[in-house]
Amino acid sequence: MIKANEVLDAKGLACPMPIVKTKKVMGDLEPGHVLEIQATDKGSTADLKAWAERIGHQYLGTVEEGDVLKHYVRKAGSDDGEQETKHPHVINNDDLASKAEEGSLVLVDVREEAEYRFNHIPGAVSIPLGELDTRMGELNKDDEIHVVCRTGNRSDLAAQKLTEQGFTNVINVVPGMSEWSGKTEKSV
Repeated sequence: MIKANEVLDAKGLACPMPIVKTKKVMGDLEPGHVLEIQATDKGSTADLKAWAERIGHQYLGTVEEGDVLKHYVRKAGSDDGEQETKHPHVINNDDLASKAEEGSLVLVDVREEAEYRFNHIPGAVSIPLGELDTRMGELNKDDEIHVVCRTGNRSDLAAQKLTEQGFTNVINVVPGMSEWSGKTEKSV
């Protein structure tokens, strides 16, 4: 059993709520202390790992116990420099819909496979955030790449990752699929 200084119950919550609640608890946690986040959202593993790395916290790992994922994150020390940044290039849903009607569009959906299969924008490529590091090679670094998720949070993390790896024209779609009113399709 891993010892945590605090436990956060985020079971039953979907993106972005596990991260929202984690941010709040981490703000009150002492530097160096470990937070256990209990979640049931399968996407929370990739989300919390990417968020922790971006902020400077140490993602220690995840333990699966039945349907519950127990994520462990060590809060950055005062000298570790906590800074949360957002990807600077964004597009709203309406502008994305217009671009999609104009023709070819590189759209990467970083939600979990099940989310994608039940409802996605036609032509979107499914690369869940947790697979992005190993599947970046499927994308052309010079293409204009639009990244979408449910709310714009997971796609923000993905957009930052792509940019850090040399992708030159990455755009985050905000607010994403939670408010998408354009065409969708299923692939189940």
